[in-house]
Amino acid sequence: MDDEQLALINIAKHLNKFKDIEVIGTFTTVKDLLTEGPTLDFQVAFLDVEMPGMNGLEVAQLLKTWDKNICIVFVTAYRDYAVQAFDVPSLDYLLKPISKSRLEMTINRVQELFQTEIKSVPTQPHQKPSLMIKCFGEFVVSYDEKAIHWRTIKTKELFAFLFIQLHMPVPRDTIIDTLWSDTEYKKARVQLHTTVSYLRTTLSTYGYLDVVEYTNGSYMLKLDDFQCDAHDLEYILNNKAETGRLAIEKAEELIQNYQGEFMATLDYSWTASKANLMNKQFTQLLDELNHYYTKNQDVKSRERSLLLALELNPYSDKTIQQLIMHYSEIGNRAESIKIYHSFKSTLLSELNVSPSQETIDLFQTVLQEQEKEFETS
Repeated sequence: MDDEQLALINIAKHLNKFKDIEVIGTFTTVKDLLTEGPTLDFQVAFLDVEMPGMNGLEVAQLLKTWDKNICIVFVTAYRDYAVQAFDVPSLDYLLKPISKSRLEMTINRVQELFQTEIKSVPTQPHQKPSLMIKCFGEFVVSYDEKAIHWRTIKTKELFAFLFIQLHMPVPRDTIIDTLWSDTEYKKARVQLHTTVSYLRTTLSTYGYLDVVEYTNGSYMLKLDDFQCDAHDLEYILNNKAETGRLAIEKAEELIQNYQGEFMATLDYSWTASKANLMNKQFTQLLDELNHYYTKNQDVKSRERSLLLALELNPYSDKTIQQLIMHYSEIGNRAESIKIYHSFKSTLLSELNVSPSQETIDLFQTVLQEQEKEFETS
């Protein structure tokens, strides 16, 4: 159920690509649902959250009164509903636009729940790696979707330090100066040796043998067969530079799973340089997506990418100008004015500066256009 007909057609099309999945009803209004819904035999409902009349949360509660075993999957373009949505028993929560890989995860959950043989029609050329490394927001390393337990805090930090320099030799003294800068040198060498031993033992537990090498006074992490969001970002941008085409599905999946700046929750001073680079690359990806959505006239997705870009760079005149123009183009000049004032307030309170003259001029233009509308109306 979705009040937007195009969104409804899109998700039904994707669902019908899965073997043993049958879409037996689609609805855009509560009236239609109440008329036909009670006569249908279904196990899973995909519900848009933001709808007029009864929203998706209320519809979910209604469906549960029909059959408490009906599984609910919420679908929305707004992240803010996540916590509220899960107050209603639900199987999953999807953010628009929905990628094939993310929808497949949902179908797999349906499979586990009903213990059926549901498989996606499009076969994957390679099995998804068991080792997953998440760098944006917090730094989490998991195997088969379970977080790896590190012997010590330093073991995790050493892995992170070697990982961002993957397949590159890192001098032993560089590691000591970075990770044990406050420790006497001889003691630091012993602690490094012990930590390397812990790291090797931990990785070997998951089948990664001999991946930490020591040669000519340097350590090197040689790790393959894994998936990492930071590496996915670099791949998408490099592929775009080489082919001129944006891997839109991969890019959207990365955006949906974004939870903050590179290794933002880690108190490691050595991450600053890498974090700055990765955050710039993420901003570049958002800019690429903005161009793509503008070209394809995808208004909601364009707005979402611009708002995320502003969240990542709250002092960016370029982004605020794009947002002002976006809202103006869709006839929402009130929102243009609101977001300008918010941006101006942020700059004044946090940096004690004003928006650029170009941004001010753009705002004045929008303001004059709104005043003309008031006069003519």
